[in-house]
Amino acid sequence: MRYISPLALVAGFVADNLVLLRRVDLWTSNLLLFSYLTIAAICIVVLNLITTGRLRWKWILKATPIIPVVAQFAFGGLFSGYLSLYSRSAAVAVSWIFVLIVAALVLSNERFFRQYIKFSFQISIFFTVLFSFLIFFLPVVFKSIGPYMFVLSGIVSLALIALFLRFIQYLMPELVARERTKLARIIAVIFVIFNILYFSNAIPPLPLALKEIGVYHNVVSTGTGGFRLTDELRPWYQGYLPLRPVFHRTPGQTAYVFAAVFAPSGLATDILHEWQRYDEKTEEWITAASVRYPILGGRDGGYRGYSFFKNIPPGIWRVNVVTQYGQLIGRVSFTVEDVATAVPTGESVH
Repeated sequence: MRYISPLALVAGFVADNLVLLRRVDLWTSNLLLFSYLTIAAICIVVLNLITTGRLRWKWILKATPIIPVVAQFAFGGLFSGYLSLYSRSAAVAVSWIFVLIVAALVLSNERFFRQYIKFSFQISIFFTVLFSFLIFFLPVVFKSIGPYMFVLSGIVSLALIALFLRFIQYLMPELVARERTKLARIIAVIFVIFNILYFSNAIPPLPLALKEIGVYHNVVSTGTGGFRLTDELRPWYQGYLPLRPVFHRTPGQTAYVFAAVFAPSGLATDILHEWQRYDEKTEEWITAASVRYPILGGRDGGYRGYSFFKNIPPGIWRVNVVTQYGQLIGRVSFTVEDVATAVPTGESVH
């Protein structure tokens, strides 16, 4: 069991990345995640029917040690699925929490395996994955985003977990009666934590995701639905290093930021580019300009748009891509340096 348990979690992660879990608005992706939720719910019910003595069939009793492994596979698949979807944002800064969740699951795998036989732990993990699913599933269904959709996700998740516990109470009344107070506290704590993380921008505003972003010397529409980007010639490996790029500015030059933001089909909303300059005296980011434009979902590579800053002064800059509600989708940081002559540039079409 020591070896099967970690393999179940790894198998869930691999399955997500092999079964076309690419977009939150694809029915295959949602069907996969919903299947994991169903499997987890069934495992919780069956395992507790066994532990309370209500299921005594020999073949089920023989399979009892495997049930927590199946539950672990389902929960591992859900968390890795969320990681796969959230990490498709170009900004690591807004998806770190999900990386830590999956890392914690892997590192604490054996300890978690022993916890899966506890009813309160099962419900806490199930409520967590249920709430995480509804956060981006309901905006896809209603083709709308915003804090009110998050609030609706929380209400629906509370209603569904209450119905699930009511069903378990019908089958095993003594189990829910014994754990009722503890479960109420756990669910309340998880609900509050999710709200704190969301409204503090620690959770990315899925289903929106930043697919691409960069700072350029010029951005021009090709007239055929594409954009011609003029960028400095840089070493090929520089894009893979966590370094702040340098924008070499000649006198009076304009800086452009081009971004592609994915949104589900049928979803229309506004996003903003916030141009901010770092003030070394106050050690704060000062907003110098804010540009709003509408986007329309459906394109796999994201809806493309750009903003620009004329005669940008030297210094450390960043451009935040945010929703109309101020939630961070992603950002690009760069340093502006003055040069006497223009640096070599090249063009690419996106």
